[in-house]
Amino acid sequence: MKINTKLSFVTIFTISTTSLLATNGSNLIGVGAKARGMGGTGIGIAHGAESALANPALITSIKDTEISFGGTIFMPKVKTDMGSAAGSYNSDADINIIPSVSIANKINDNFYFGIGMWGTAGMGVDYRDVRANFEMVTNLQLMQFGTPLAYTTNGFSIAVTPLLQYGSLDINYNNGLNQGSGVSQDLEFGYNLGFSYEVSSFTIGAIYKSQIDMKYKGQLSNAMQNFGLNAYKNDELSTPSEIGIGLSYRIKEHIIAIDYKNIQWSKAKGYEDFKWEDQNVYALGYEYSVESWAIRIGYNYAETPIKEQNGFVGSASIPSSGLVNTFNLLGFPAIVESHISIGSTYKISNKTSVDLAYTYAPEVSKKFLNHTTTQYTETKHSQTALSVGLNYAF
Repeated sequence: MKINTKLSFVTIFTISTTSLLATNGSNLIGVGAKARGMGGTGIGIAHGAESALANPALITSIKDTEISFGGTIFMPKVKTDMGSAAGSYNSDADINIIPSVSIANKINDNFYFGIGMWGTAGMGVDYRDVRANFEMVTNLQLMQFGTPLAYTTNGFSIAVTPLLQYGSLDINYNNGLNQGSGVSQDLEFGYNLGFSYEVSSFTIGAIYKSQIDMKYKGQLSNAMQNFGLNAYKNDELSTPSEIGIGLSYRIKEHIIAIDYKNIQWSKAKGYEDFKWEDQNVYALGYEYSVESWAIRIGYNYAETPIKEQNGFVGSASIPSSGLVNTFNLLGFPAIVESHISIGSTYKISNKTSVDLAYTYAPEVSKKFLNHTTTQYTETKHSQTALSVGLNYAF
């Protein structure tokens, strides 16, 4: 779908700086300070209006109307060595701002609706001053706009969120030939489904997120052409589908939550060509809350979807194994696996509260045989992030 680059919401989106380097593959572990403070859990635990994206069935937890404004300052640290005598270089794409807004409203005892705008995923690097790293600059950004609609009765809730996703992708490098024709954009539709059931002190939730097929004209096809793969014509890079379940248990001031989800990278267009594997994501969170404040801790783990490829991957229209390794580690290094988080909430008044969360992903190092077939690309990647949320209920 062609879009006008002057659309107003794109202007809003570009408050994000150069690029995003997210966590479970190219997806954030969670959207909103409450979820991020609990390791990204949100499928089986209600976070008020913030639940609109994680599990829309859980917006039924609000009392009347709730608005949540938030943002994450994301600080990835990426360093890559292409195997030459030049050594390792740090990516300059090291700080980003990711916005989110969620609104949920109770119509009556059975029906709820909401609206939201969320920065959900992205990845990229900036080696524009490093000749040894092909002066590689990549930047994928995704934002979703949705309107969750939920119905609840006798503890059971069901919801659907129609989604409109905006994406932009830019790939630039210099391997003797300058590659890069500017940013390509797309706008496509998808949907999320959510279910929850509350019984006694337990809440059980489940979600399904549809695959969203995005096409970025001239990006991947041009990038592959300058590496000699003239038959490669695929400019699609889909947002993968997800399925997940979650469970939380409350006892007095304590809540324990656990989520599991499967991100289906291997079936997503574009990612399947670069041999990304499906991810099993495990998240565990704990919250202690009293009337005026709460504290949270969490842990999130998902093995990287990027694996070293050996031999020839496919036909002449499919990137070779060494080229796959180069683009994955140099341009799209989604290799972090573990995430540790802490968070808190302070209630300013009966209507207003502030959330904070800090997330740390320890450094992971991967070393793959690259496109030269005789040298290795080694990338090291760690992350820190600070999230803030402001909630107003009325």
